[in-house]
Amino acid sequence: MSPDVELRSVTLRVEERTILDDVSLRLTARRTAVIGANGSGKSSLARLLNGLYVATTGTVRVAGMDPSRDPRAVRRHVGFVFADPEAQILMPTPAEDLALSLRGLTPRERDERVEAALALCGLDALRDAPVSELSGGQKQLLALTSVLIARPALVIADEPTTRLDLRNGRRIGDALLEELDVPLILVTHDLDLARRCDEAVLVERGRVHAQGAPDDVIADYLQLCA
Repeated sequence: MSPDVELRSVTLRVEERTILDDVSLRLTARRTAVIGANGSGKSSLARLLNGLYVATTGTVRVAGMDPSRDPRAVRRHVGFVFADPEAQILMPTPAEDLALSLRGLTPRERDERVEAALALCGLDALRDAPVSELSGGQKQLLALTSVLIARPALVIADEPTTRLDLRNGRRIGDALLEELDVPLILVTHDLDLARRCDEAVLVERGRVHAQGAPDDVIADYLQLCA
């Protein structure tokens, strides 16, 4: 199973500033890490893939769909996990937040899926607790689970471990890299996580600087940082 993602000659400008410049990229590996310095454009690249940003020029295709023309269809296909879980947790309790992702199911189907998801992410004892009382790691687990419960065909995670301590960062990383059964595009500063992917892409100053085996791409990145 591959993510089926392709960008051709993509440029992204925001308020007259060029964020991505003539990016052409095809992603076919099951787990792809996107690495690069702050401000390199890697998160902007990820956001093009579900229509959060629209390319200024060039074409973007995800499973044959154009995010700029049919963002709803793309977002049903792509689950997006933000670095800050507060950006996507909308309801006051974990159970309610997970149920929000399941509109259209019968109440029984929804309840069964919610209970299974709570058990899977270890939040079943906190199903009705105020989200404000959850730890940072628990909030990120909830945000990830709220994406996975909708059963997307592709998951994009934008620096999901950046705000977490070592233990919770490892837990989220393991959930994404070992338990996820769909393709993953992982934007990350964590080079250990990047090494566990099947492929890596290095974004530097708005361009794709390297793509290939994670160890090779990380070596290129470390050279740029020297």
